[in-house]
Amino acid sequence: MTHRQRVSEALNHRTPDRCPMQISFTPEFAERLRKELNLKNDSVHNPHGGGNRYDLELALDEDMLLTSVGWANSYYMEGDYYTDEWGVGWKSVWYETKYGRGRYTEPDGHPLSEDGAIKSYTPPDPDRDEIYRESERVVKMYGDEYWIVGVVVTTIFECAWALRGFERLLMDFVENPDLADEILEIPYRYHLTAAKRLVEIGVDMIWTGDDMGSQNSMIISPALWRKFFKLRMKNFFSELKRINPDIKITYHSDGYIDPIIPDLIEIGLDVLNPVQPPCVDLQKVKKSYGDRLCFWGSIDEQYTLPFASPDEVYRTVRHNIQALGENGGFIAGPTHHVQLDTPMENFWVMVRAIKEPYPV
Repeated sequence: MTHRQRVSEALNHRTPDRCPMQISFTPEFAERLRKELNLKNDSVHNPHGGGNRYDLELALDEDMLLTSVGWANSYYMEGDYYTDEWGVGWKSVWYETKYGRGRYTEPDGHPLSEDGAIKSYTPPDPDRDEIYRESERVVKMYGDEYWIVGVVVTTIFECAWALRGFERLLMDFVENPDLADEILEIPYRYHLTAAKRLVEIGVDMIWTGDDMGSQNSMIISPALWRKFFKLRMKNFFSELKRINPDIKITYHSDGYIDPIIPDLIEIGLDVLNPVQPPCVDLQKVKKSYGDRLCFWGSIDEQYTLPFASPDEVYRTVRHNIQALGENGGFIAGPTHHVQLDTPMENFWVMVRAIKEPYPV
């Protein structure tokens, strides 16, 4: 099978020759992996796929390539402190591992933190042709062989709280819902415009979503999610499927989001990502929703990849394929970008375990 055929089979609930694979990496792990593979590339790896050279993905024989337009491309920019085109300030948070020094970037300055700031705020323009040229290149170069994913993740909530401030937006949901709605519309409209353009360019899937879950509960109540996000996402999905009825749509949320999975299916979701253990019971979610929903992810980045033994990594990956991949419906990969603290042996065991053929 081609990579594209393999993913298509799985997402249409048929069993391909092996489980499809998608893996992304933090910039620091990407550099380690390039050295391991003897690849030469001076560009910084964007884990969301914004401007990547795809040398690592192609060398690993991955099945999906990501191409990103939107606020998520503001992560991992250069400098200890920088301001993105949305006016959000970012700070670098450094950490040490036995494999070297890594860096996270976190929102630190919020242009809409004052109530009146929205009156004079101008967001970036999603209709600029230049921000889609990379996606056009990826579809043209790789679209016949690979499954191309248009990424507009951090679609509404995460971008909105970066603009407003996390605590302030949570308070707005209760104390100032009209202002919350006004702020949410900014990233919603931007990313909807971007997603529609990506569908028109010819991507196979749109990856949407926001982190709505913590380890054991949702960050906001299901009722608030339904009030502020459900109708927006319903319209988002329907607008894309109006352009291309065959487009597949993924919704990303880390953590526990069990209460809203039926809502996501109701409004037209095709694929749930990243299906994060231990927040999600893999066998339960497959049994409950596997006839209506596909799954992508499941390989734990909090414990399994960085801290488990290679044998445990192997057993976990094969178990997850068995739990989620019966009759297709599953794309295997880590639940987050592979982090710098991951032993290279564990990484290669994961890749080997995913690539072993069905049946488990």
